[in-house]
Amino acid sequence: MDTRLLRTFVTVARTGNLTAAAERLHLVQSTVTAHVQALEKELDLRLFDRLPRGVVLTGAGRDALAQAEEVLEAESRLRAVAASAGGTDGRVSGRVVLSAGESLVSARLPAVIAALRRSHPRIEVDLRTMGTATAVAALRTGELDLALLLEDEVAFRDIECTALAREALVLVCSSEHPAARGSTDWAELAREDYFLHEQGCSYSDRFVERLLTAAKGAPPRITRFGSLEAARSCVAAGLGLSLLARANVEDALATGRLTQVSGPRFPDVTVLLARHRRRWLSPAAAALRAELPHHFPR
Repeated sequence: MDTRLLRTFVTVARTGNLTAAAERLHLVQSTVTAHVQALEKELDLRLFDRLPRGVVLTGAGRDALAQAEEVLEAESRLRAVAASAGGTDGRVSGRVVLSAGESLVSARLPAVIAALRRSHPRIEVDLRTMGTATAVAALRTGELDLALLLEDEVAFRDIECTALAREALVLVCSSEHPAARGSTDWAELAREDYFLHEQGCSYSDRFVERLLTAAKGAPPRITRFGSLEAARSCVAAGLGLSLLARANVEDALATGRLTQVSGPRFPDVTVLLARHRRRWLSPAAAALRAELPHHFPR
């Protein structure tokens, strides 16, 4: 059996949507549909009910899903064994798929990957940028080995999350912005313009909720970006304020391109290392997991 069909089936089952599964697998939707149909024909089972709002597993599909995940897990272990056997010197090798939000991808992970290349040159890290919901879904389908989440509280029965570090948050503006000249409170902050990371960023979402609570009149003007660099550039140009991880603006603060706004203190956000509880952790993934703590603040 072609395990590509199983991987497509599992991804469709976890996303509940052919389009979303196609995006996750980097395939066109017609290929995803063809994979599902081919697997249904091979198994002589109807795996999904096609509904206007998406696809839903049939009873047989739910039973098949657990078995498909076991097959994919066995394939993953076999590939790891084969990769490890590629050399006779006992050095760890293999491919690890890791995801994180853009805050960590830009500030922390380049140093992690560089260090791992020096200590384990045969390990290949496939780094992907994902928010929490997408990363958790990808851990469940086996697309990811490990994920870094910026979340203070999570509750996933099948996903093991370990606190790795805490990242400091700072509210910033340009040195020419009026907010740079004195202390501000929440009522004053609610009247400013903001350029924040996209919806789904946990600390940005909480900040927006607090701003809306503090607003007495019209709600604050908030623009959300998928790119941290876009938010930083707008703030540096004097167009408004942003709440960002300090690690993402250290250089800009040091050079005076950005200034920390004096006002309410924002609690640090927790960095969680997440993995699927039931999936085997390959030697390559274990080596990456061991390297990560050395590149985050204690």
